[in-house]
Amino acid sequence: MVPSVFFQPADGWVGDVIPFEQDGEFWLFYLHERRASPKSGMPWHLVTTRDLVTFTDRGVALEQGTGDDIDFNAYTGSVVLDREGVHHLFYTGQNPSRLGADGLPLQLVMHATSTDGMRTWVRRPEHTFGAPDGYETADWRDPFVFQDERTGQWQMLVAARHRTGPERRRGVIARCVSQDLASWSPAEPFWDPRRYITHECPEVFAWGDWWYLVYSEFSESFATRYRMAKSPDGPWLVPQRDTLDGRAFYAAKSAERDGRRFFFGWIASKEGESDGGAWQWAGTMSVLEARQNPDGTLAFALADELVASFDTDVDVAFDAAVPAALEAPDGYAVLTSRQDLPSQFYAVARLQIDGGTTECGLLLRSSEDGDRSYVVRLEPKRGRMVLDRWPRTAPGREQWQIAGDVPFEIEVERPADLSAGEHTLEIVVDGDLCVVVLDRQVTLSTRLYDHPKGRLGVFVGEGAATVRSLQVRHRAQQSNPAAPVSSQRRRRP
Repeated sequence: MVPSVFFQPADGWVGDVIPFEQDGEFWLFYLHERRASPKSGMPWHLVTTRDLVTFTDRGVALEQGTGDDIDFNAYTGSVVLDREGVHHLFYTGQNPSRLGADGLPLQLVMHATSTDGMRTWVRRPEHTFGAPDGYETADWRDPFVFQDERTGQWQMLVAARHRTGPERRRGVIARCVSQDLASWSPAEPFWDPRRYITHECPEVFAWGDWWYLVYSEFSESFATRYRMAKSPDGPWLVPQRDTLDGRAFYAAKSAERDGRRFFFGWIASKEGESDGGAWQWAGTMSVLEARQNPDGTLAFALADELVASFDTDVDVAFDAAVPAALEAPDGYAVLTSRQDLPSQFYAVARLQIDGGTTECGLLLRSSEDGDRSYVVRLEPKRGRMVLDRWPRTAPGREQWQIAGDVPFEIEVERPADLSAGEHTLEIVVDGDLCVVVLDRQVTLSTRLYDHPKGRLGVFVGEGAATVRSLQVRHRAQQSNPAAPVSSQRRRRP
């Protein structure tokens, strides 16, 4: 069995990831979601990796509290190392039975420390604190702690909400300050755009001449976004493409190693393991690498280590040899492979797109004629990349009921520069997981449930495109007995 390149524990799902880099190794704390009923509380678990492809599951890192404790659910936070070599873990404590003045469950910032290299944690309940005046007590979570190098002062960002204002626009990134990581005082908000319900999982970091603020938009969009500034004091600028990925990749936070920055989030599962199912909270861990463009904006792609792990060519043959030109000035043209692809593969295609072309792209798990498939569709006229599928849903009994009223799954639409010329598509498919990268700039993550196998195809609609090159690779078919069972992703926990 070939291990997955994505991590999911054998007995549950990955929620928010709290990454910490130490001595070249990534310590990836995460919320361990069991989806049990009744709820059994939320602990932090830990998985470590050096190569971003193989993972060692370390099990429970911070146990949840008992049914009476205020941290029955130990939610998202951050980990920092002080100058004395003590690790500090800040997290969100919540218990559905502990209600605030507004009748909703309290959310509190809590603290634990480790003096043995993060092997064990000692809770510091005396340092617990809740929302100050002016903020809702039920939204005071995801503390992110960093040190202001200009003053030596510690700052904490907190996902919060104002008590007053329009219901959907009270979100604010609150700020607290401390000299000793034990006693915290409220300060002016770090960022207060009066936008979104809440800005979850905030973090801030410097990279070269720029500062970046990253947060996950808790609203109807559920997207991880970023802002950029020349100073941690702002003003924060909105880049033209301000999302890391689409709806399926959420709650991403980052860690740096050797001048490279990696974002760790989760690809959401879908209810009923069906393409038409609703997105669920938590899923499978996924890693994206960020790169700086010359103007300071961020590009996102697969990590080089993940791509390199696909080391064996797959023989994929088409009826026409590649390079292959597809022309359909007022129609549609398609080429499909002669054989099905493996369930786990990496594909890279270079497409030369002519000006005026309406659409082109790749088909995944396609039927022989290309009619039934998942579709990675590039739409130059609309400046977007989308993930589509056909059939979308089961048609009705009548001829006109063909389930064609929804054009595609708009939650995974991605804006993109698709000017005439050459573009590169990279795709990793691993079981029901799929990550698409365009020009090492734009990523699109999703799930592929309903069609478990099929062919690879290329297509063009109303225009012309040339497939300059197309390569498919898989990972060597070998067992890995040294890998723990929990590093093998399973469809059902």
